[in-house]
Amino acid sequence: MTMCLGLGAAAAQHVRDLALLRAVRDRIDREYAQPLDVEALARGAHMSAGHLSRQFRAAYGESPYSYLMTRRIERAMALLRRGDLSVTEVCFAVGCSSLGAFSTRFTELVGMSPSMYRRAAETLEVTNDS
Repeated sequence: MTMCLGLGAAAAQHVRDLALLRAVRDRIDREYAQPLDVEALARGAHMSAGHLSRQFRAAYGESPYSYLMTRRIERAMALLRRGDLSVTEVCFAVGCSSLGAFSTRFTELVGMSPSMYRRAAETLEVTNDS
C-alpha cells in the first residue's frame, strides 16, 4: 500500500512539473520579444535554471533557450517576408539584442542568412504575382 501511495505522489508531482513546464513554454510563446533568459524563466517557475533546462528538454526535446530562439526566428521570418523592416529592426523586434547572434541562429535554423531569406521571399512573391 505504501508503494502505491509513493507512486501516486510521484505521479502527482510529475503532473505539477508538466504544468509548470507548459506555463514556461506558454510564457515564451507570449513574451518571446521581451528580454527573456533561462534564469528569469526558472525564477518564474520556482526552480533552478539547470533543473528547468533538464526538465524542459525531457518534456519538449530542446532546451528553453533553443525553444525561445526558434520562436523568435519563426516570427523574424514572417517580418522579413513582409519586407517593411530592415534585418536589424527585425532582430530587435523579435527580442534579440545582438545582430550577429541573431543572424547566426537564423542561418542555422533556416539554412540562409536573414537578408538572403528576404531576397528569396521577395523573388517568390514577384514570381507568384506574375
